[in-house]
Amino acid sequence: FDADEEDEQQQQRKVSSGDGFHHKIEEEDGEDEEEEEEDDALATPRWPQSYRKSMDIYSHMPSPSLNFLTSPNVSRSSLLSTSLGKHYESATSILDPLLTDQEFDKDEKRLTPSLPPPPPPQSHIVTVSSETRLRKTSSTRISPSSDAQDYHHLQLPKQGCTFFQATLNGINVLAGVGVLSTPYALKQGGWIGAIILLLFAVVCCYTGILLRKCLESEPGLVTYPDIGQAAFGRIGRLVISIILYVELYACCVEFLILEGDNLASLFPNAHFSFNGRKMESQKVFSMIAALFILPTVWLRDLSLLSYISAGGVVTSIIVVVSVWWVGAVDGVGFRNTGSFINFGNLPVSIGLIGFCFSGHAVFPNIYSSMKDRAQFNRVLQLCFLLCILMYGGVAIMGFKMFGAETQSQVTLNLPKQFVASKIALWTTVITPLTKYALTITPVALSLEELLPTQVSKNHFASVLIRTSLVTSTLFVALMIPFFGFVMAFIGSFLSLTGSLILPSACYLSISGRRIPKTQAIICVVTIFIGVIAAIAGTYSSVTGII
Repeated sequence: FDADEEDEQQQQRKVSSGDGFHHKIEEEDGEDEEEEEEDDALATPRWPQSYRKSMDIYSHMPSPSLNFLTSPNVSRSSLLSTSLGKHYESATSILDPLLTDQEFDKDEKRLTPSLPPPPPPQSHIVTVSSETRLRKTSSTRISPSSDAQDYHHLQLPKQGCTFFQATLNGINVLAGVGVLSTPYALKQGGWIGAIILLLFAVVCCYTGILLRKCLESEPGLVTYPDIGQAAFGRIGRLVISIILYVELYACCVEFLILEGDNLASLFPNAHFSFNGRKMESQKVFSMIAALFILPTVWLRDLSLLSYISAGGVVTSIIVVVSVWWVGAVDGVGFRNTGSFINFGNLPVSIGLIGFCFSGHAVFPNIYSSMKDRAQFNRVLQLCFLLCILMYGGVAIMGFKMFGAETQSQVTLNLPKQFVASKIALWTTVITPLTKYALTITPVALSLEELLPTQVSKNHFASVLIRTSLVTSTLFVALMIPFFGFVMAFIGSFLSLTGSLILPSACYLSISGRRIPKTQAIICVVTIFIGVIAAIAGTYSSVTGII
C-alpha cells in the first residue's frame, strides 16, 4: 500500500507540473508574440536585397569555366559565372533562404561529419512560441546552434577563394584610380601627406578587421548593410546602403572625367564645333567615352568584364613602373622639393588619401567568399601593405619629379614623347572602360528593386534605368570636370564615413560592453578623427569646386 500511495503522489506531481508548464506557456504567449514580431522584423530581408550578389563580382576570382563562357543563356540572377557553378549560384540567391532546414541537415552531415554534436540545452523546457519563432526566422537566417562561431563556416558551400585569390581581390578593390592622385595629395598637403597615407592605411586595415568581428557576432550576416541592420536596425541598413551606392555613382563620374582628361592629353587639338560654339576636347572625349561605355551597362552577364577588370592590379603596377621609368631612365629626375606641411590645403589632401582606402564595401563579401576565413586578417594586412608600397611609391616619385607643377593625375604631367608615358596614359584610358559597368551595376540593381515586380522584370525598364544612370553621370562630369576636387569630396564625405566612422560605430553598437575599454577608446577616437576629417575635407573640396 505504501508503494501505491507513492505512485499516486508522483503522478499527481507530474500532472501539477504539467498544468504549471501549460499555464506558463499561456502567460508568456503575449510576450513571445512581441518577440516574434521583433525577430521577424530583423530577419526579413530589406532593401537592398541585390547588394550581396552585385558585390560578389568583386570578391570571387576563381578560374572561369569554359562551359559558362560558351553558354548562350544570359541569366539576370548570375552576374558572375565562375567554376563554382550552379551550386554556388543557387546557394547565394538573394530572393531565397540561404539554406532550408532540410538542406542544412544534409549539408551539415555531408560537410562536417567529424564535428562534435552541439552542446545540450541548459533547460529542457522549450515553449511552443519559441519553436514557432525559430521556424519563422530559419527562412532568412542560419541558426544551427547557439554557438554561431562554431558553425559560421557552414553558411557558404565548401568551395571558396584561396588565400592568393582573396589577396588579389582585395588589392583589386583598393588599387584603383586613386593611385594617380597621390602625388597631387602631397602637393596639396605637403610631405606630411606621406605620413597621413601610412596612418590611414593602418586605421582602415583595423576597421576592416572590425567588420569581420561584426560578421562573426551572429549568423546570417554577410554584407555591410547586414552589419548596419544588426547594429542600428533598418535605419542603419538604409544609411549604409545609400552611402555606398552614392560612392559608387560618384566613382563613375570620376571615370568619365578621367577619360576626358587623359584622352585630351593624348589628342590636345581635338575639338567639336556646333552652330558656332566650340566644345573643349576634355568634354568631347568624356561624351565619346560615355557612348563606348553605354552598351556595356546593358549587359546582364558581366562575367567577362569582371575578369578583365580584375586586371586592375596589373594596371596599377604598370602605372607605378611607368612613372619610375620616366623619372629614372628617361631623365626627368627626382629633384623637386616641397614644404613639409600646407595647412590651407591639408583637408583636401586628407580627402584624396581617404579615397585610396575605400574598399570596406566589399571586405565582408571577400571574407564570406574565402575557403579559410581564419586567414582574412592576414589577407587584409597583406593587401594594405602592398597598396601602401604602390600608393606611397607613386606619391613620392611623382611629387619629386614635378613638385609644384603636379596635376590632379600624374599621367597628365608625364612628357608625351616617351614610350613609358604613352603606356601609362593608354592604360589609364582603358581601365575605366571595363570598370564602369561593374561599378554602376549595383546602383542599377538597387533601383530596379524599387520598381513593381512586373516592371522590374521588363528588359526595357532595365535598359532605361542604366541608360539614365550613364547620362546623369556624364552630365555631372561635364558640369564639374575637376578630377582632384571631386575625388577629395568623395574621399572626405563618403569614403571616410564608410571606412572609418561606420565600421567603428557598428562594432561598438553590436559588441556593447563586451569589448575591452582600450578597444572601445580606440573606436571612439577613430570615429572622432573620421568626423573631423570628413567635415574639413568636405568643406575644402566643395569650396574648391565652387
